[in-house]
Amino acid sequence: MKKNIGNTDRFVRVMFGIILLIIFMSGAITNSLWNWIILAVSLVLIITAFATFCPLYALLGKSSCEAKRKK
Repeated sequence: MKKNIGNTDRFVRVMFGIILLIIFMSGAITNSLWNWIILAVSLVLIITAFATFCPLYALLGKSSCEAKRKK
């Protein structure tokens, strides 16, 4: 798996993942189905941030990695 998530993208993914995880843990959403959806999305965001690889980005041929500078 080639790295396709940059540092800024990683930070944003972790922050949104934590926010969604807090919403799940707090019980702010009373619908059980939405709770599980929120948990799944938060886990995907956090896992992809730490793996620095997003399968959807790979499928679309995208990358948020900074371009490597040549010396």
